[in-house]
Amino acid sequence: MTTPEALLSPLLSPPRLRREDEFELLCALSGTKLSPGRLERIADWNLAAIDWSEFMRLAGHHGVLPLAARNLIEHRGGESGRGLSAEIERALRSAYEANLRRSLWFTAELARIMRHFERWQFRAVPYKGPVLAQSLYCDVGLRSFSDLDFLISPVDFERAKRALAEIGYRPAADLTPAFERLGLRTGYERSFDGAAGKNLVELQWALVPHFYGVDWRVEDLLAGAGRTVVGGCEVACLSPEDSLLALCLHAAKHLWTRLIWLADIAETLRLPLVDYTQVLSRARELGIARILGVSFWLVKNVLHGELPKPAEYMVAADPLVATLGSEFAERLALDTAYDFESTEYFRLIMKLRERRGDRWRYLGRLVWTPGAGDVAAVRLPEALFPLYRIVRIGRLAGKIFA
Repeated sequence: MTTPEALLSPLLSPPRLRREDEFELLCALSGTKLSPGRLERIADWNLAAIDWSEFMRLAGHHGVLPLAARNLIEHRGGESGRGLSAEIERALRSAYEANLRRSLWFTAELARIMRHFERWQFRAVPYKGPVLAQSLYCDVGLRSFSDLDFLISPVDFERAKRALAEIGYRPAADLTPAFERLGLRTGYERSFDGAAGKNLVELQWALVPHFYGVDWRVEDLLAGAGRTVVGGCEVACLSPEDSLLALCLHAAKHLWTRLIWLADIAETLRLPLVDYTQVLSRARELGIARILGVSFWLVKNVLHGELPKPAEYMVAADPLVATLGSEFAERLALDTAYDFESTEYFRLIMKLRERRGDRWRYLGRLVWTPGAGDVAAVRLPEALFPLYRIVRIGRLAGKIFA
């Protein structure tokens, strides 16, 4: 992959439109408090070599458009000669303002939903979305999101669904009670549509599907939650330690294919009160220490972010971290998509688990745990639900031998 130095030096790299220019500029811009080195890179960047249509597309795809827009305007706007053109600056301001309006609507909706949940007297913890934007970026307009996520205990799912129905939200998919019970055992989330659009709310009773083999009880997350204020409403929030682990796990599930997930991790690492002893202990307990190591490696080598000493230790402790990180970084820079139901994806997820037992558990659950695709392929009566294992094996075999 082209180095930042080659991109920044006109002597080494004559100005011309290249895909790496847009991606590397996005990496430099994806942070709330930029280091002097990153500010110098941005100040010296040859903006005339940027394909702005490609830049806007990539920034939207990676979820960092409002953050990149704010930083570009602040550090290269209003200049003469080598600064942003008036047209590009207007487009960036428009993108930020559009995201701010959408984020403010979601923030108000989060407060409305949480107040309603409290009337139903069950515990829900919102995470990602407005809570993450406020706690990490201190500005809900700087992070883009398209839904509201709530962690709940699976025993509270029916109550949460009825509570959402009272304020106009309906399940995105029409499932019978039997299939909903199956989903509570083998899945991890349910999407809901509202008057303003589809898939606006997600109820989650686990951070990842059951077959990933990461047995982190959502009740432990709920018990460890703190409090914060978002949109003038006090709501529950994950502890900084649990949030860091959850963000790394979520990014790994998607193989770190968007810059915003790295930016979230980088901003969490900047928080002053993270107990890394607790983070490392929980990561080892769950068998996701390698996932954290790769996440931190990518923050350092893709975003050029600074790591606290405990994070540096987790990167250095596992020799496979750098190898895997390099592979994911190259795919990220090339904007190469993964097939998340392919043998390649399953192989990579297995390599991300450092313990042999976790790899075998993942493989076993992958084979035996039916997913949404299996249920969609064949509709069975509840008495025959055990046969979904056969459906699962057949569909996996079809992918392997296709």
